[in-house]
Amino acid sequence: MSSLAEARRPTAGRLIKVLVVDDSALIRKILTQILSRQPDMTVVGAACDPHVAREMIRVLDPDVLTLDIEMPQMDGLDFLEKLMRLRPMPVVMVSTLTQRGSAAVLRALELGAVGFVAKPKLDIERAIGELGTDIAEHIRVAAKSRPRVAQAQRSLGLCALGNRMTVEKIVFVGASTGGTEAVRELLLPLPADAPAIMITQHMPAGFTRTFAARLNHICRIRVCEVQGGERVLPGHAYIAPGGRHLKLGRSGGHYVALLDDGPPVNRHRPSVEVLFRSAAELARRNAIGIMLTGMGNDGAVAMREMRDAGAYNIAQDEASSVVFGMPREAIAEDAVQKILPLPDIAPHLIEHLRREGAR
Repeated sequence: MSSLAEARRPTAGRLIKVLVVDDSALIRKILTQILSRQPDMTVVGAACDPHVAREMIRVLDPDVLTLDIEMPQMDGLDFLEKLMRLRPMPVVMVSTLTQRGSAAVLRALELGAVGFVAKPKLDIERAIGELGTDIAEHIRVAAKSRPRVAQAQRSLGLCALGNRMTVEKIVFVGASTGGTEAVRELLLPLPADAPAIMITQHMPAGFTRTFAARLNHICRIRVCEVQGGERVLPGHAYIAPGGRHLKLGRSGGHYVALLDDGPPVNRHRPSVEVLFRSAAELARRNAIGIMLTGMGNDGAVAMREMRDAGAYNIAQDEASSVVFGMPREAIAEDAVQKILPLPDIAPHLIEHLRREGAR
């Protein structure tokens, strides 16, 4: 992280300065009211388009920007791309939950946005009550995050494994804030015969199908949103749908992907805890756990259960994490055997599988 970016991060006791950018006067009013009620935040300005926002950023020096996607004069994605190239800063996208909106949000995350929230409904009081906590929490996380400039997609061309370990082993991945890009970087280099991979990424319903489709387009392995009941096969990655827990199950002699509509765990549905606990119970020594960037502690306790059951576990390191919360908590639980920068995780995973296969 650059010293300039470090200097912009708010220090303890100082209010988080937020700039709201949206072409809707009503949405600007809602977001301003929500954030102004937070004891640790102050809204330093509200801009109606990127051109106004650009000047306000220069004058007001905000800590976090909330940004709409569809705006007049300059598209929010175009503005974000320029911003992250010239003045990287934490950005939280505010989007409608539509198919088109979900694709645009995922592109924004690729460009360097920290996270996203659903655009509030037009009932101001209801929006403040229902979404205030969620929006405020995203702002707090963004303020502590490391601004990330989008990198060109790269494929390491990892060679095929060609051994039985790909059939026996299953990789379990947990991620939250910053995780969409971390998951992409993890999956992109993997060979077509990689072990089955089950992924819980904290995302709302409506986004995970688009997320899976984008990954499937660029990866050698097949990537899909789980429908429920499908066999867990090598060369496939299975992503938990937004709003439903994913867990490993058995049907006869086969592993299957199961969905669960139970209550949130650690405030999340899908929850990494649910997925990892099923790995500890069923996959045991055949499990490999990977904890990627994310806020909170979801999955840390169950990851220790995985290790106790014989799993091999990896955590993303602090320097490469957008938010180090979930990896830090897993490390604190003594749940991991290896801590690695994100670019090293896929090569290490393949090397570990080759060593296991050679034995």
